[in-house]
Amino acid sequence: MFLTPAMWSANYIVARAAPDTIGPHLLAFSRWFLALCLMLPFALPELKDKWPQYRSEWRRSLFLGALGMWVCGAFVYIGGHTTEALNIGLLYAIAPVLIAVASAILFDDKLQGFQLLGLCMSLVGMLIIVLKGHWQNLVEINFTRGDLWILTAVICWTIYSILLKKWPSVLSTFSRLAIITAGGVFVLIPFTFVEVLSVGPPIDVGKALLIVVIAAVLPGFGAYQAYSFLQQEVGAARAGLVLYVSPLYTAIIAWWLLAEPPHWYHAAGACLILPGMYLAMKQSEGTR
Repeated sequence: MFLTPAMWSANYIVARAAPDTIGPHLLAFSRWFLALCLMLPFALPELKDKWPQYRSEWRRSLFLGALGMWVCGAFVYIGGHTTEALNIGLLYAIAPVLIAVASAILFDDKLQGFQLLGLCMSLVGMLIIVLKGHWQNLVEINFTRGDLWILTAVICWTIYSILLKKWPSVLSTFSRLAIITAGGVFVLIPFTFVEVLSVGPPIDVGKALLIVVIAAVLPGFGAYQAYSFLQQEVGAARAGLVLYVSPLYTAIIAWWLLAEPPHWYHAAGACLILPGMYLAMKQSEGTR
């Protein structure tokens, strides 16, 4: 529950370093190609054994790959060129709510009682951090075309999360993500090819490679595997709540790597997010 957003928060560092170094589609393609190379040695035995059972799932895997690796990868990096971190944080705050509502409608995966209270607490805590404790910042936001890219990614992440549960697989969580990643890499190939022809390859290859490795290992390989496992264990609605913890981890990473100290609103947000996450993840008597 707490490891997943910690690894995802590394993507904020990647997003800050990427625009002047590597194109969004090339970064997304390289990130997921490397992540796939890390997955395959462990997933290959199961993929070989269960090929007759899961080969009919290729269309679903391709579609999930397009949502999770192309849209939720390249689109975020594209949006980061023309929008602010505050806007991205607010837009991503929509995702847990959308996932919870969709899960309640489709799977009867409802947040009840203290779970619903926990969702609201986490939402308020996240807003306190993103708005830096000043609610007037909410009316001072300037929306750009980059916000449309981010909003598209948020909606597609919601769809990805729901379909991951709606479409069961004969494969384990790890092996299934490897196949989905392969689908995403396949979808990214033509877009990456066009981008490289248009803007050229990275000039600083060493820096670009470092960005790719960080993106592949932490927010790629690690975070997606952890999220898939978490969703399997607690359901789509509660798993989506991990997005609320990302601003808190981002503050810690910024303090550690960028010498940007945390402020009172980080502590205030944490005091709401952490117990809110506990309440939201806690199963009621009727769902045990």
